[in-house]
Amino acid sequence: MWTFEQAGQGWIQLGELGLAFVLSALIGLEREIRHKSAGLRTYTLVGFGAALIMLVSKYGFMNVLVNNRIVLDPSRIAAQIVTGIGFIGGGLIFVRRTNVRGLTTAAIVWLTAAIGMACGAGLPILALAVTGGHFVVVFAFPYIASRLPRSRWTPSLLQICYQDGREVLREVLVRCTQHNFVVSRLQVEKESSTSLQDITDRTVTVGLEIQGTGSISKLAAKLADIEGMVSVHAGDVNVVTD
Repeated sequence: MWTFEQAGQGWIQLGELGLAFVLSALIGLEREIRHKSAGLRTYTLVGFGAALIMLVSKYGFMNVLVNNRIVLDPSRIAAQIVTGIGFIGGGLIFVRRTNVRGLTTAAIVWLTAAIGMACGAGLPILALAVTGGHFVVVFAFPYIASRLPRSRWTPSLLQICYQDGREVLREVLVRCTQHNFVVSRLQVEKESSTSLQDITDRTVTVGLEIQGTGSISKLAAKLADIEGMVSVHAGDVNVVTD
């Protein structure tokens, strides 16, 4: 007959999980403020899951000890699960230019594997606690992340389309500077024309990567007022989606 503490599911272990949750969230918070590819949710899930796997390794195999002697070594199975799920998680991550997709999904898959390991090892309280933490990360953290202050290191993308020959690009660069933005990269994406004989019919699409502390929406509105501008689209460069 085992007790709450002897099974490795006491307040000490829950406190260790809580500490891992808080510390991992702090690291993720710093990454989120700087708009890195992996942010608040990803780092928290990874740290939280790692803590659970460590507790499973420490307390999940007490039933195979006989007179202080290990009859079997089931911890090798846990190690193989961790390695195997890493390959699965890596296959969920897709990178296209500066956009990263699937990081949070990969972390959730890894965390789910840890929860399954805890259940199989006879540690249901830890598994329930981490499952609850998962829903906190998934549903509450996006609300918190959306209200974090904007950093001057955060890159944003402007895609503008304008009529060629109107000196629009020069005016765009001037207005970006006026609104406290610096253009870090510029790329002409395409040129189109309805009439090769008339230069006024030709449009140019340019992508601008900018950094600054101003309002992207206000800048986009100002750029749309430039004579000869056809369209303006704004958004974040480092977009992390599931």
